[in-house]
Amino acid sequence: MNSRNSREALEGTPVIRTKMKGNHMTKQVEFLFDIGSPTAYLAYTQLPGIAASAGADIVWQPILLGGLFKAVGNQSPAFLAPKSAWMASDLPRFANRYGVPFQQNKYFPINTLALMRGAVAANEDGILEEYLAAVFPAMWVQSKKMDEFDVVGETLQSGGIDSERLFTRIGEQSIKDKLKANTKDAAERGAFGAPTFFVGKDMFFGQDRLDFVAEALAG
Repeated sequence: MNSRNSREALEGTPVIRTKMKGNHMTKQVEFLFDIGSPTAYLAYTQLPGIAASAGADIVWQPILLGGLFKAVGNQSPAFLAPKSAWMASDLPRFANRYGVPFQQNKYFPINTLALMRGAVAANEDGILEEYLAAVFPAMWVQSKKMDEFDVVGETLQSGGIDSERLFTRIGEQSIKDKLKANTKDAAERGAFGAPTFFVGKDMFFGQDRLDFVAEALAG
């Protein structure tokens, strides 16, 4: 994906919904993500272009990465010193390849429970594109402390989102239940981290597997 398309993807990722063409459903890629994952951020900048090239839809699936880790016995690389040190050089390497801005968040790891409930609510309300365009760069470009409500509120307002309404939605039981259900479903399907992608029954893990996602969509 060239740098121009990467920038366009970062500035506004389209919320691509499932469509029907004749009697056939268009191709889909399911994107399981948590805003607290830097590799999910990198995938977010690239996946829309890959899907568009393949004529495919993206099914956005917000999950709680901490909950998934707990369910399957995994843990954040932040708690594995050798992997954390390796990622400190690998992530900028991929950001440079993609032509997108990236800065390791100085507050990482961050509790993303409220952010991911917000993603569920934004998706239901049809504003996920605007939501992710605000919160992903705030986390992984501007290095904001995105587990503080005042910081999140300012970020959302700057992105043209009614933060007060969204905060109310975050507290709704249906939103909490949907995030739990998404995370439980991810674990039951074999996911163990984020980003995870499904094309049909095939699962791909990591933003460095996007070439395989592209091949699966082209098949």
